[in-house]
Amino acid sequence: MRETIEATGFVLRADPDSEYNKRLTVLTAQLGKITVFARGVRRQGSQYMAACNTFAYGTFSLYEGRSAYTLAGVSDVISFDAIAKLYPGAYYCYYFLELASFYGQENLEASDMVKLLFVTLRAVLREKIPISLIKAVYECRMLSINGDIAMPEEGTVDPAAHYALDFAMHASYAKLYSFNLSEKAMKDFTGFISKRLTEITGDRFRTLFVLRTIDGDL
Repeated sequence: MRETIEATGFVLRADPDSEYNKRLTVLTAQLGKITVFARGVRRQGSQYMAACNTFAYGTFSLYEGRSAYTLAGVSDVISFDAIAKLYPGAYYCYYFLELASFYGQENLEASDMVKLLFVTLRAVLREKIPISLIKAVYECRMLSINGDIAMPEEGTVDPAAHYALDFAMHASYAKLYSFNLSEKAMKDFTGFISKRLTEITGDRFRTLFVLRTIDGDL
């Protein structure tokens, strides 16, 4: 009997592969970003149907192949399906997945990115701080995890924004979304992060283009 590998993470994308199968892109803590073929999960009554949708989080049991994995089972599933009912929150969350996919690499562990996604989606569902601030904090921490951001010199941004940048880069995940900012600090905070993100990614995200049609301030 073939041995399985277990990996915990998020389904970033779920595409039909045939009438009954799906091709998943999964960001896992242990294996990085991987492709997983899920056989039969589009059949009515499949026990893994909910686990093979975008935003699903769980522990995936996998058979390793040459260039992809095959799903053997899923446990401890959290679907985050309530996100689909949020406006404009759902569009922001699709962007969060796309940015995670940009950084995710196969065979490069991604435990911090998985943790970041988890607390970020929870923060969106709680709706206790502005979604624009959640976006900026998420981007800041994602850049920090991947070594693509450094603190600005003191005096170049609002003092509260400077503190917020340091906090977003280093705070525990449990406390990451525990603050708010004034209008001036928010402008400096988001402006600094947006500029750095564009320098690194080249402004390539389709979901970000959609967000800009929804929110002209982005």
